[in-house]
Amino acid sequence: MSTLVEELINTYSKLETPAYTAKDFSSGSEVRWCPGCGDYSILAQTQRIMPDLGIPRHNIVFVSGIGCSSRFPYYVQTYGIHGIHGRATAIASGVKIARPDLSVWVATGDGDGLSIGGNHLIHLLRRNLDINVLVFNNQIYGLTKGQYSPTSLKGQITKSTPYGSIDYPFHPVVLALGSSATFVARSMDRDPKHIQVVLKRAHEHKGTSFVEIYQNCNVFNDGAFFLFTEKETKDDNVVFIEHGKPLVFGKDRDKGIRLNGFQPEVVSLKDGKYSVNDLLVHNEQDTTLSFILADMTYKPNLPRPFGIFLAIDRPTYEDEMVRQIEAAVTSEGLGDLGELLNSGDTWTIK
Repeated sequence: MSTLVEELINTYSKLETPAYTAKDFSSGSEVRWCPGCGDYSILAQTQRIMPDLGIPRHNIVFVSGIGCSSRFPYYVQTYGIHGIHGRATAIASGVKIARPDLSVWVATGDGDGLSIGGNHLIHLLRRNLDINVLVFNNQIYGLTKGQYSPTSLKGQITKSTPYGSIDYPFHPVVLALGSSATFVARSMDRDPKHIQVVLKRAHEHKGTSFVEIYQNCNVFNDGAFFLFTEKETKDDNVVFIEHGKPLVFGKDRDKGIRLNGFQPEVVSLKDGKYSVNDLLVHNEQDTTLSFILADMTYKPNLPRPFGIFLAIDRPTYEDEMVRQIEAAVTSEGLGDLGELLNSGDTWTIK
């Protein structure tokens, strides 16, 4: 890191963080999503939690790729980069490595992040840079007008699968867990309070945080998640997982999840056969349990889990990098770039 950059960081770190409001994180640019799009809610909740983070706007960066979600940096009054298709996580990695002091966020979609950007995503997760990744999952390609995406359901009829998709969908949460992510969560566009809680926890986590957000595309895939987001059906089809709490759900809070071996099953709490003490208690530091809960996603007769699946500690990539550089300087000195370039195997082109 150059002396000039270090001086700038030191200067900014001494500045007092203003008392922001959500409005201070609105860029004032015209928001150009379709009316009724779930992205509006995700944007609003992000802007609402930003003042609570206690970070000056000039120390926050939003990075995106290509897609409806990728307009995000234009609408947040922070630094931002609108990158190229699938490369948001790679760009964000470079930003974080160059400036570890910054709060770096990635806004991506199920197409941008899990298709062309899938390989970059899994390596970001395994490296564990301190970056927050928000995946807007609407199970469709919205910007390019309704083709099926990596998370579209098997049999889903779209503009590019008129007879139904024959692909099995990618499972974002399982993908993140399998990539050795240290923080994995799921929320939904129609539950503002839940999104806010999850986003704050993602920011507090030291390492890569992966947050899948169910987002309704009311033009090309309307109602894809209504079973889990609408008042009439939500309570009986969603279980909110919270650390240290049993998995209880239902409109009357009369159902729960217990483990039968390694298989989760729904039990009734009404007939006296089972009580809350028989239910599975969530532990967000248990990697095996996180996989079991994530696997409930597409299982019939089981509610869909929302919340924080996993939150564990592991050294971050940028911290390890800084330690490695400092150790090398201590043992070998600062060195000389000109001397390095002219040492070892060199040759002259005639």
